[in-house]
Amino acid sequence: MLRRSAFEETCTKIIYFCNKQFLRDGICIHSPILKLGIQDNLLLVNNLLSLYTKCYGVEHARRLFDEMPHRDVVSWTGILSAYANNRNHEEAFRFFDLMKHSGENPNEFTFSSLLRCCSALENLGYGAKIQACVIKHGFESNPILCSSLIELYSKWDFLEEAVRVFNTMEDGDTVSWTTIISAFVQAGKSVEALRFFVHMIEKGVSPNEYTFVKILGACSSFSGIDYGKLVHSKLIVSGVKLNLVLKTSLVDMYAKCQEMEDALKVLKQTSEQDVMLWTSLITGFTRNLKFKEAIGAFRRMVGNFIVPNSYSYAGVINACSSIQGLGPGRQIHTKVIMAGLENDISVGNALMDFYTKCSNDVEDVVHVFKGITQPNVISWTTLIAGLGAHGLEYECSLAFLKMRFAGHQPNSFTLYNILQSTKSLNGTRKIHGFIIKTNADNDIVVGNALVDAYAGLHMVDCALSLAKGMKNKNVITYTVLVSKLNQIGLHKTTLDVIKHIQDDDIKMDGFIISSFLPASANLGALRTGKQLHCYSIVSGFMKWISVLNGLIDLYGKCRCTHDALKAFREIPSPDSISWNGLMHGYVFNGHITSALSTLEDMRLAGATPDSITLSIVLFACGQGGLVDMGVEYFHSLSKLYDIKVEMNHYNLLVDLLGRAGRLDEATGVMKSMPFSVDASIYKRLLHACKLHGNILLGEEMAKKGLELEPDDTEFYVVLASMYDEAGRADLGVSMRGLVK
Repeated sequence: MLRRSAFEETCTKIIYFCNKQFLRDGICIHSPILKLGIQDNLLLVNNLLSLYTKCYGVEHARRLFDEMPHRDVVSWTGILSAYANNRNHEEAFRFFDLMKHSGENPNEFTFSSLLRCCSALENLGYGAKIQACVIKHGFESNPILCSSLIELYSKWDFLEEAVRVFNTMEDGDTVSWTTIISAFVQAGKSVEALRFFVHMIEKGVSPNEYTFVKILGACSSFSGIDYGKLVHSKLIVSGVKLNLVLKTSLVDMYAKCQEMEDALKVLKQTSEQDVMLWTSLITGFTRNLKFKEAIGAFRRMVGNFIVPNSYSYAGVINACSSIQGLGPGRQIHTKVIMAGLENDISVGNALMDFYTKCSNDVEDVVHVFKGITQPNVISWTTLIAGLGAHGLEYECSLAFLKMRFAGHQPNSFTLYNILQSTKSLNGTRKIHGFIIKTNADNDIVVGNALVDAYAGLHMVDCALSLAKGMKNKNVITYTVLVSKLNQIGLHKTTLDVIKHIQDDDIKMDGFIISSFLPASANLGALRTGKQLHCYSIVSGFMKWISVLNGLIDLYGKCRCTHDALKAFREIPSPDSISWNGLMHGYVFNGHITSALSTLEDMRLAGATPDSITLSIVLFACGQGGLVDMGVEYFHSLSKLYDIKVEMNHYNLLVDLLGRAGRLDEATGVMKSMPFSVDASIYKRLLHACKLHGNILLGEEMAKKGLELEPDDTEFYVVLASMYDEAGRADLGVSMRGLVK
């Protein structure tokens, strides 16, 4: 008897040891156990059951379980856990029912496995039943089970129930505190998560690595930099090892809080760096509009022999999209192909967006789309946006149909993009019908897109009716309408919208004020503009640069240059729009010297003149007769500030020279242009020829202009007038006879 007992004890120890390290070696013990008939030793067979589960899977373990003459809670929990780990959750619950019928009481490990099943099945009903059993068997304060219940309820956003479970624990441990904090972070309730973190510290419970990861995520989600720095300080003094996961969380937190210098500092203090750390930095730069820095970080990462992943590529491609960097983007695309990631959906979607924004060839977008193995809604939406950007309305409609046939339900952004691409009333109405049929018209993004679409088609009453009829309309709805009305030149109708906003009791924000001000400026509606100015002061919008820029434009066009200058001086850091607005106001009112003086102030302030600046300066020189200065500015500004010279600039330069009678130079400029001459430039030269009585050149300009625009009667009228002034009335009459 003693010998058999010793053998049983030895077998139990061997199986236990094999469970830890040498799984398959433990199976060799099973045969002697059967021969000696000691399979009624529960401790030994339970260990063997665990071994079978790990080696051969649940079916072999089940056969052993069925052969057991006696079973205890460990046996039942073992087979139940085996099914749970095998993701056969329904069978796990069936064994729980059998266990109850056998009269065996479950323990905390039984319930822990069952709660994992509930979480995997996302079945709250099962979860509530298991919780009732937990309470019935007196485990309601067990930290492990409470943590599992909290996790289950948080998945379903039942945070009140999760808190109720948490409060049943007498002394929560680190795991349970971390679980409740994680629940609130997951639900987007970062402030509440921080409160629990503070209570955790006050209770003397030490946070672990996972606690800090979760709470740093909470600081990231609402840009709580002050809290983030406090958590960072607590992390340093806590004694928790600052591993790569934590350092990545710190970089991510600082990046999302717009503190890129601190994010860089964390990275530089990290000796071991991995792809996730660098990816957090790259996406952080992109999120903070530091696109060149994002591309630079990507290059440094590759230079450090760290292999980028799909998220790294997606982040740097988004940066290339934002700076219109076609060259760098194509280089990244080549690296993507070499890495074998061209089929990756996140990389593919980023590449499609990049080519939509940066390439003139729509085939680039289509080619990337075709390379994605399983396109999702975002892929289809980006394809529609890309086709729409190239004006391919029919192809957009076809892609929209194919998307639905592929089983993808369009989301609000899909519908927004298909509406943006549809330029016909009939097409818009068809999309509108689909939106109503699918009950998508209650979505604010879709509703706003419909308002924009109908306003763009000059269906103003329809657009206004839609806006007023929207259940969840807000100030953005009216901002969309006002922006479109401004765009199509319906400035009076734009200002009429103010009354509708007041009727709907919607509070205006800085964006919509910035949209109303250009309408007031273009109409010369100084009184309305001043009312908007007063509203901005009372509502605290005078810190909005877009509002102040709108006021500069308003007062400049309403001949109140002193007030325009006052508005300009309220801007701490004027941008190019501010400087251009002030200069334009001066030129509009004939203050040429002040306009050119403002240009020099702009350059001294370190602001960068742009294409619009060059247009204003050339126009100012033309109005002031400053021909040589205008020519000098044309060459120097474009060269110094890398301004892309456009047709409008050449038109202004030709007009400047033509007005001064320097017709040979004007025609020389016209011939030296890097693109085709259009009718407008011939027309400007024709007017200059009339002004200076150069009939021969005037006839040539009229002839060439009419070749491009044969129906433009202005050429005939100006040429006839030029003949009259030259005493050639017969030719003037003849020319007028050609006017249709």
